[in-house]
Amino acid sequence: MAGCRFARNTADFKSKVAQEALREQQPIHEIAKRYQVHASQVTEWKKALQGNASSVFEGKSAKHDEAFKQKLKDNRRYKQIGQLQVEVDFLKESCDQLGVVIPEDELR
Repeated sequence: MAGCRFARNTADFKSKVAQEALREQQPIHEIAKRYQVHASQVTEWKKALQGNASSVFEGKSAKHDEAFKQKLKDNRRYKQIGQLQVEVDFLKESCDQLGVVIPEDELR
């Protein structure tokens, strides 16, 4: 492949060919001839690029959304743990004031 700096059929190569096909500045068969691949392959890569273009923007957003949701869940759990600890401390203190003895193994 004279003048082509991409190895055949790597992701970079397929992307480069598909992007050229998307620009529609040259017919598919000319692009295919220049890159020494079949025209149907260029068409397939073009369709794949079109069909998956939105995933480029979803990746970070989806990860961020999932991390945010997990952080909210963790915050709710920590809040609940804190509330339960306050209640346990209150009950222990109340029992002490009333003289009620609670076995240590029941205070978990």
